[in-house]
Amino acid sequence: MSEVNESHWCKGIYDAKGAELLIYGRALGLSHAEAEDVLQDTFIALFKMAHAPSQPEHYCVRAFRNRVLNYKRSLWRRITREFESKSWFEKSDTETAHEAEAMRCLADLPPEQREVIVLKIWHEYTFEDVGELLEISPNTAAGRYRYGLQKLKACLATNYERDAEHRNQTAILESAAAVVLR
Repeated sequence: MSEVNESHWCKGIYDAKGAELLIYGRALGLSHAEAEDVLQDTFIALFKMAHAPSQPEHYCVRAFRNRVLNYKRSLWRRITREFESKSWFEKSDTETAHEAEAMRCLADLPPEQREVIVLKIWHEYTFEDVGELLEISPNTAAGRYRYGLQKLKACLATNYERDAEHRNQTAILESAAAVVLR
């Protein structure tokens, strides 16, 4: 395979993983613009490689993660990221209240659990893949995933119960007002 054809492996990986890597960058604490910058830097470096690695997708995600971690080491970027952490996801015009609440609960998880959940759900990685990528055991990855999902479930259930209680109180007040007005 010639060097020109060899570098085309990156295009397929970019098409397949680009959007997922942006989400992963967001899960690791970058703003959308920062994640795009790191994604671009990652693919520039990959295009410069003389040969495709043996596991191109895995190598790409690993390279992206390493670049994100390097990027986050800067003091000024860290300060900016902390101010932006409240808007971890981009807002959508069609976003429902439940989606917003789920995103808030996910953003409130510890970074280690949030990272594993994003890799498992959006990237469809196995616990072995996650463990290899993060340099942890598959059991640790599974534990972080399990505990993260438990926290998400508890967060969403608490908010659902609070909303249900509010709806019940509103219904009682509305029915009481209807009786008084008669």
